[in-house]
Amino acid sequence: MDEMGKKRVLFICYSLSGQTSGILVRLAAGMEEEGVEVTTERLKPVTPIRFPLGGFSATFAMMLITFFRNRVPIASLSEKSREKYDLIILAGPTWSYHPSGPILSLFNLEGQRLFKGQTVLPVISCRGYWRMHWFGIRHLLAKCKARVPNKIVFSHPTKEPWRTVGVFLKIAGKNPNRSRLLGKVYPKYGHSGDQHEEAFRFGRMIGNALTEDTPLDDLNFHTPLALP
Repeated sequence: MDEMGKKRVLFICYSLSGQTSGILVRLAAGMEEEGVEVTTERLKPVTPIRFPLGGFSATFAMMLITFFRNRVPIASLSEKSREKYDLIILAGPTWSYHPSGPILSLFNLEGQRLFKGQTVLPVISCRGYWRMHWFGIRHLLAKCKARVPNKIVFSHPTKEPWRTVGVFLKIAGKNPNRSRLLGKVYPKYGHSGDQHEEAFRFGRMIGNALTEDTPLDDLNFHTPLALP
């Protein structure tokens, strides 16, 4: 396929701890392997949010305000977001069961312009509780009259309750995976290398579907490494 005929995909994403970014790097690489042109637009909070937050009280406070879907103001998007794309990947982490504050602000700032009449594939990176996030993002996209053919969800692979304990401690600035006790049941924060390679495979699937003009609705992203 020549350059003029390439399918174009815009990644709009926010990643606080780097877990969403890690998945997206491999997803984009898979698409590029299939000849798709990928452009990335990273959402930037007006006031940067540090990670880790640096204490238990700050972590509890963030959990509370994000549960009520607090918006985090973001800087204006670049001009590349105004170009024409065949698909938008909208990606970000789950914050207290909901889309992250920067993603919610995006809808207030640019939702109609970006998503109206556009095919959008949400990518969710989460500890494990993604269903309310999915319901919320799908509802917001429906209000913008976007087409949402499918979803990709990657959950941290460590089993509960250690996953919740480990994520809380990590956000608070601790290193639970290095603890003599917790390290046995919580060996790593975030997504695994196997999940990154699954994201690469998904990227190739999406890239192939775009180049062959086949429906994204039919792609199976419901695998043991990526939750349905």
